[in-house]
Amino acid sequence: MAKLSISQGTREAVAQRANYCCEYCKSQDKYAPNSFTIDHILPESLSGSSDIDNLAYACFLCNRLKSNKVKALDQSTHLWVTVFNPRINHWEEHFSWNEDATLIIGLTSIGRCTVNELQLNRQKLIEYRRNLIVFGVHPPA
Repeated sequence: MAKLSISQGTREAVAQRANYCCEYCKSQDKYAPNSFTIDHILPESLSGSSDIDNLAYACFLCNRLKSNKVKALDQSTHLWVTVFNPRINHWEEHFSWNEDATLIIGLTSIGRCTVNELQLNRQKLIEYRRNLIVFGVHPPA
């Protein structure tokens, strides 16, 4: 299947729907040092479409780490579960912030495997969050 490019209008609609935050790690586009991308939730390599309902706003590293994953192993239950899907799952049901809002805690199998696979608590993200907290702009509203 030939890859179709995503229009600028669709890109903007996806970003706006996500409040300009990565739909996985919640990094805010306006403060992030790296670019943001459009993620195919069901990857094109697995017959996913470029329909807006299959698109998520993602920071470059979350998109890269997610790659074409749709399932991952939950280390707690040793079961394969779906990776977080921002179109059908609600972030607050699967994740929460720790007490100082620097770490994302996986609350469910979906949350735990997504935190692990996408490395949502990688060191640079923790430092990024700490810096934003100093300026009173993290966690995002």
